[in-house]
Formats: sequence, C-alpha cells, structure tokens
Amino acid sequence: MSDQVSRRSLLAAGAVLGLGSGAQAEAAVEETQVPPQKGRSMVGVPFERHDTVRVAIIGLGNRGGGMIGSFLAVPGVKVTALCDVNATAATRAANAVTDAGQPAPALYTKGDHDYENMLRRDDIDLVYVATPWEWHVPMAIASVREGKHVGVETPFATSMEELWQLVDASERYQRHCMQLENCCYGRNEMRILRMVHAGLFGELLHGAGAYNHDLRELLFSDTYYAGEWRRAWHTKSRLKGDLYPTHGLGPVAGYMDINRGDRIVRMSSMGTPALGLAEYRKANEQPGDSSWRERYVESDMTISLLQTAKGRVIRLEHDVSTPHPYSRLNHIAGTKGVFEDYPPRIYLEPRNTNHQWANFDEYKSYDHWLWTDVPPGPGGHGGMDYYMVYRTIQTMRLGLVPDMDVYDGAVWSAPVPLSSKSIDQGGAPQPIPDFTRGRWHETRPGVDSVKPV
Repeated sequence: MSDQVSRRSLLAAGAVLGLGSGAQAEAAVEETQVPPQKGRSMVGVPFERHDTVRVAIIGLGNRGGGMIGSFLAVPGVKVTALCDVNATAATRAANAVTDAGQPAPALYTKGDHDYENMLRRDDIDLVYVATPWEWHVPMAIASVREGKHVGVETPFATSMEELWQLVDASERYQRHCMQLENCCYGRNEMRILRMVHAGLFGELLHGAGAYNHDLRELLFSDTYYAGEWRRAWHTKSRLKGDLYPTHGLGPVAGYMDINRGDRIVRMSSMGTPALGLAEYRKANEQPGDSSWRERYVESDMTISLLQTAKGRVIRLEHDVSTPHPYSRLNHIAGTKGVFEDYPPRIYLEPRNTNHQWANFDEYKSYDHWLWTDVPPGPGGHGGMDYYMVYRTIQTMRLGLVPDMDVYDGAVWSAPVPLSSKSIDQGGAPQPIPDFTRGRWHETRPGVDSVKPV
C-alpha cells in the first residue's frame, strides 16, 4: 500500500468515526482540491456605480417571468433586453415592461443560443438567468466574459468542475457572478441573522436547512416546467442526492459566517430509495404518457451532514417527491439557545428558563432594515424576492460590495454533486474545497448589511 493510499484511508476512517472539531476537521480535507488561481479574487470587490442599472433577463417561464415585476418596481432599473426560446413568453414579458412605462425591450427568441447575441449589447449591466439548470453555467460564463455582472437562479451548477469554472470566470473577467438566493432575504432568516451576530445564541454549535417541498404535481405537469425539464433531473444516474441545497444552506451559512471566518470542509450523505415519483406516476398518469419511459434514481429523501473548520455541524435535507408540508427547517442552535422554523419558535437563555418554546414575535426589534424601512414590493415568497432584487440593485447603484459573491454560490451548490458522490460511496465523507483560496478567514460583511446613509 502506498503512502498516499494509506493517508487517504486514514482520513476516511477518521471522518467516519468523527474527527473532533476545528483543526482536525480541516486536516481531513485533501489539499489537491484547490486549483491554481486564474485571476484576482472577487472577495470584497465593489460594483462600479450605476445611476441606472440596465437589466437583461434570460428565461421567462414561471420564475423569470414572475420576477420581472420585482425588477421593474425597484427604483433605478431599466429592463433593456429579454431572451427566451418561447416567443410568446418573451412578448408577454415585454408587455409587462411597457405597461410599467419603460421603452420596449429588445427580444431574443431565435433558438437556444440567441442569448449570445443579446450579451453583445452595450446597454446591459446585470444579467438575470432563470433557465433550466443545464444552461446556468454557460449563460453565466458568457455574461461575465461579455463584461456583464450576472445573477443566477438555484442551483449555481451541478458539478464540481462547473463550480470552479464559475469561480475562475468571475475572477478572470472581474465581474460578479452571484447565486441570487432569495431565502437569505426572508424575514425570519434576516432576523435570526441579526440575532446571531448580536450574540443572543452564544457560540454557535449546529444548524439545519432543507428543501422539503412536495413538487409531484408540478413535476408531472405538462405545462409548468417547459418540456417537463425538471423531472428529467430525477433520472440522471450521476445525481442521486440533494439537487436543491441552497434554499436551506444559504441562510444557515450566513448564520455561521461561512466564507467570512469559517468554512465548510466536508460532508456525508445518505439517500432513501427512489419510490415517490414512480408511485405518483402509477396513480396519476395515463399508460401512454412519456413519463413511463423514465427510471427515477434521485433519492426521495437525502440527508447530509456538513462540518465546518470550527467543528460546527449543519444538517441538510432534500425531498420533493413524497407527500409532506413545506419546510426549509431553518434551525440554528448555540450555547445560549435555539431557534426552529416551520412553525417559528425560539428558546434563549436567560430570557427563557421554563423549558417552553417562546413566541418569535417577541424579537421583532431585530428585524433587518430591509423589512422595516423599505416598503414592500410585488413578487412572491412572502416578500423575499423583492427585497433580494432591491438590495442587489442598491449595491450596484451605490457602488457597494454585493451581499453574496461567486464563492458563496459555489459552496452552497457544492452539495449537489458531492451528496450524490457520497451516496454512491456508502455515505463516505467528501471534502468541500476552499473556493476562496484561503480568504475564508477574513471577517467581512454579508447579507447582514448596514443600511446605506
């Protein structure tokens, strides 16, 4: 047995048994995970100032089309171009722009790659990508290569190679490439973030996040996902784990200052059999439906454990194919108490001493300034969509550092490929690379922003 194999075996064995915390967890990560840097770091890089932020949107289906109202409602935004292979969807979105009193945007609807023509325009500052997942990476890279900042829907990417491509492209072209994670801007999430930073939870120990959302009806809809593209991801043999980690992980990563003083170093995952979609198909689809040619491999429930360099633990869950109420878990615990969401409840010492959950409304004074000082706008998900767009545009107009950068997006989506790899290896721990290339030690702002004066 070679020294290299022997070392890897020891690391794997130590991880399975539980390698303590802090330096030991960091030691379990193989150094070969970080490739050479191809450009300057984007940590702490501010946007250039924009009096008006000119926005282009690629993908005008349920998500992209639904977000246009949020962009149009934010002061200082001009929607200049729209792109979708569905000309009807593009026209409908263009009508929303003109109905808001703006000039008609340019439309790009001539095939899968017409977005490349759109990106050559010189009147675009920010590109918003809301397309099927396989297009996220090529569209994001093309955007930054053409000198545009880009915000991408979840997941950022579905392979480790693609995640590094996004990091490298952002650094090489010095343009921000952001995973626009709306759940980081939820009212509860932002309140908890401020409470954590105020020290109310003491020293953090563990947290949990999830995307537990019964999507079976939508996955089998003939119209909701164009071409039923999202269900197809449940048939890909390389991806059997957590396909949608960022809604749960993004907020918890914020609580733990991931990439801002701590980092996630490894994860282990287990998955259940893939039974839910086949059972739903049997009960609801006609024998001749195209779905009967599909074989589902995506675990109905994936449970992952992630550990940080400081020894903290994060539990992630993903389930979109069995019957259950919606939950993102949104759980954080420290030496002074705990918060659990769905429904929200809290227990913090010294205020709570009777071993009974307290009312989370008692802590409204910790609401983030976005929720108290900015009037609500249009959009879904309880307001978080609008505040995400508002804050992104605000940072661009004022020339501030964005709340989230390419390194955050890469870490939040790393569980997509790594959970599947861990499941294939019987739950074996998988190292999560340091996408910041050593700058995770730096204390710096994130979503818990100070209100600009």
